[in-house]
Amino acid sequence: MMDDPQGTPDPGPARAKAAQDLSVPAILMLVMGGFWFLYSLYGMVGSSGSSEAQMDAINAALAQYPPDLQEKIRGMLGAFTSPGFRILSSLPGLVLNGLVVFGAWKMKNLQTYGLAMTAAILSCVPCCGPCCGLGLIPGIWALVVLNRPDVKAAFR
Repeated sequence: MMDDPQGTPDPGPARAKAAQDLSVPAILMLVMGGFWFLYSLYGMVGSSGSSEAQMDAINAALAQYPPDLQEKIRGMLGAFTSPGFRILSSLPGLVLNGLVVFGAWKMKNLQTYGLAMTAAILSCVPCCGPCCGLGLIPGIWALVVLNRPDVKAAFR
């Protein structure tokens, strides 16, 4: 390491090494989180035509039941095909995967250590992280690298 005239060490090589070590897990988290963010967004604003096709299939399956039971089941299922339910059920995926993407971006740029750790941890949780469990691989990888003292020191 080169020292400047004031005697402080040059963080360049250590910072470059930390960035290199975090590059692959951060990119994997960006890709997986981005994919599931877009998937959640489609679930929120996706075409209502698929709901109509689903209701047609449900009506065909219900034809074998008495009319009063058919109406009760249609009433219960109608709530799950409403736009409000789609928005409400897609919101957690949007928020959590958006956080994974943003944290992975910050991780790749060696900024905001806490947010990078949060993104790595969220990536490890199968029910809220990207790709239903596949995020475990880059998440653990990132956690191992993020917990090294030299990498912690490289963050701004």
